[in-house]
Amino acid sequence: MNETQPTITLWRPVGPQELKLIEASEMQAFPPRLPEQPIFYPVLSEAYAVQIARDWNVPASGAGFVTRFAVLKSFLDRYRVEHAGSKAHLEYWIPAEDLDDFNKAIVGRIEVTATFGGDTAPVG
Repeated sequence: MNETQPTITLWRPVGPQELKLIEASEMQAFPPRLPEQPIFYPVLSEAYAVQIARDWNVPASGAGFVTRFAVLKSFLDRYRVEHAGSKAHLEYWIPAEDLDDFNKAIVGRIEVTATFGGDTAPVG
């Protein structure tokens, strides 16, 4: 991708299994959604991602991680920003069938910015 194109920074809270799959992609892609997960939800603020990683991923799987990454604005312009609760809970709803194109629109690497719970240290 041409890194001179405008990008938007997004965050995604993930559990240990999803992080392992991201690491397997060399921190360049998110794994396909499971059949019961028709939407991929990247969020617009680190604080919201921290809240989900800490309050949902840790109880559900023992650890939570916050990832940060840049996506081409031209790709995201196809989607609306959705409110998922309060005004601070903003996210994109990317249909599972669009995830391959979403991954192609990531500029640079996916970075882990925070870790909660567990003894698992992220690689990357």
